[in-house]
Amino acid sequence: MIDIRDRDDIAVLVRAFYGSAFEDPLLGPVFTDIAQMDLDAHMPVICDFWESALLTPGIYRRNALQVHVDLHDKAHLTPEHFGRWVDLWHATVDAHFQGEVADRAKEQGSRIAWSMSRRLMGESGSEFVTIRRPTLEEVLARTNPTPPESP
Repeated sequence: MIDIRDRDDIAVLVRAFYGSAFEDPLLGPVFTDIAQMDLDAHMPVICDFWESALLTPGIYRRNALQVHVDLHDKAHLTPEHFGRWVDLWHATVDAHFQGEVADRAKEQGSRIAWSMSRRLMGESGSEFVTIRRPTLEEVLARTNPTPPESP
């Protein structure tokens, strides 16, 4: 099996993935009924995205999150949708490719999917918790709790 080498390989991957996703009982209705996705028309955009993510940064110049925000408004995408997307993506990559770029495709796919899922749920896109310096009021509240009022 070969690694992902170029845009043609990305097109093979993307077309195979969406073929599976359109047939999936959870994802299929989102793509076909709600998004009414025309795969042939959308292929250049999706290939730009994945070529930028895997091979040549800067080709994709759109806002992928906004597309999913708009879809979420119609379909209420859940972590289950994103988990299924990740499972299908990994299976499709593994069925067609093997190597460093294929591994990166799976890693990037997972990162991007879960970041979008978190953002759509109103959380930070990062999987990391941001640590910040507490305010003086927060420090004082922790060190000098207010005593209970007497009856």
